[in-house]
Amino acid sequence: MAENLGDFEQLVMLAVMRLDEDAYGTSIREELKARAEREVSPGAIFTTLERLESRGLVTSRYGEPTPERGGRSKRFYKLSAEGRRSLARSLRAVRRLMQGLEPKLERS
Repeated sequence: MAENLGDFEQLVMLAVMRLDEDAYGTSIREELKARAEREVSPGAIFTTLERLESRGLVTSRYGEPTPERGGRSKRFYKLSAEGRRSLARSLRAVRRLMQGLEPKLERS
């Protein structure tokens, strides 16, 4: 049985998917701020990414060291095949639960 994803995990995974090859901590944080209108601490991003990686839902690799980062490397993330499947299942469940509720949501 697949594990359930929390809403923040879904958002982080969607940002990773959207950013594709450019998904690293800061870019994920900026994507969440721009698209989800959520201010998120770097610690929350990295804790979530570590948890997702330990569950096999994302993978990571280090890029080349850059002078802008004082010679440090960025850590880039991408969804694993299981991560894509898990995210798709989770989003399908949300869509099914939302069916017919749009009018009620608009009244809020």
